[in-house]
Amino acid sequence: MREVQEFLEAIPPELLLDGPPDDADLLLQRTLRQVRAEASGARGRGRALAATAAVAVAAAALGVGLFVGHPGSSPALIPAAAPDPDLAPAAERPSLLFTGSAGDLRLSASVTPADGWARVEAHVSGLPDGTPCRLVILGKDGTRQLTGGWQFHATTSPAEWYGSASLPASAIAAVAIEDLSGHEYVRTGV
Repeated sequence: MREVQEFLEAIPPELLLDGPPDDADLLLQRTLRQVRAEASGARGRGRALAATAAVAVAAAALGVGLFVGHPGSSPALIPAAAPDPDLAPAAERPSLLFTGSAGDLRLSASVTPADGWARVEAHVSGLPDGTPCRLVILGKDGTRQLTGGWQFHATTSPAEWYGSASLPASAIAAVAIEDLSGHEYVRTGV
């Protein structure tokens, strides 16, 4: 029995209470007040840290701006390369005009640069009615590209032909109209 009595004496008296202590509400209120105070302090420190970081960033940006814009310093200028008309946006691509004549035959061709290729619009007049012909693009390197053929009708003179070349516009030397056997009727000037 002495062992039980010694054991019970080792137990703190709070464990033997029946129900909460009389000042339990006050204890709870004090604990909650302390937790709230510590939490608001942490929020305040977080806001202060964010404000300090924002001020530091603004000061750094201002310093860089003053350094870059300082009147004694000028950045090195790099000369720009000449623009390639074949790669310019469509609104900025000037068309090249090719014209040629042989007797009564007239040929005018408008070549518009595209992305690595060219659009071709040809106007032909003066061929005999019913003549089969084809439009040929001649490259500066000697290549020949057939864009298509048609039968010329004098009633629709000047005939219009639309085609394309897989050459860049800057690589086109001339445009020609020839018959099916390869006989050239007319060629634009180089």
